[in-house]
Amino acid sequence: MTAHVHRREQGYPMQARMADVYRLAPEGYQAMTALEQFLQGSGVPQHILELVRLRTGQINGCGTCVDLHAHRAHGRGETDERQWAVAASRETPYFTDQERAALALAEAATRIADNPDGVPDQVWDEAAEHFDDSSLAALVMAIASANAWNRINVTTRRIAGTYRGTGLRKP
Repeated sequence: MTAHVHRREQGYPMQARMADVYRLAPEGYQAMTALEQFLQGSGVPQHILELVRLRTGQINGCGTCVDLHAHRAHGRGETDERQWAVAASRETPYFTDQERAALALAEAATRIADNPDGVPDQVWDEAAEHFDDSSLAALVMAIASANAWNRINVTTRRIAGTYRGTGLRKP
């Protein structure tokens, strides 16, 4: 029987569908965290990974990932202005060309169903201009990983902040 966490009747705005999907599927969680460990040593700058994770979470409506990666980025010195502007990175002066290329690739890959050609060549070529082959491959893996985490969290309605014990505050 599937556990269903009932919080709405207690005044909480959200309720998770499962108590903890990651504890219920520990081998899957371990596989995903192994990919994250690879990404940490991949050569892609960590701040770019966090920006990409934040942006994919925004696109997919994953409150858990937006919350997690905004906090991580902030803890690593990311400015508020850049975090607020990540969805409009092409229209603001806060990002380098390399960061814009990574964010554009993340957006195109995340919204892959919106384009009959998948990721446009122009987006790919721009990313390839700013990353060597191994870093570009790792960036693609990071985007895929972020989308997988988003889909797990959104599907199970994992509540933002629960990873640090603050996600169940009453409004």
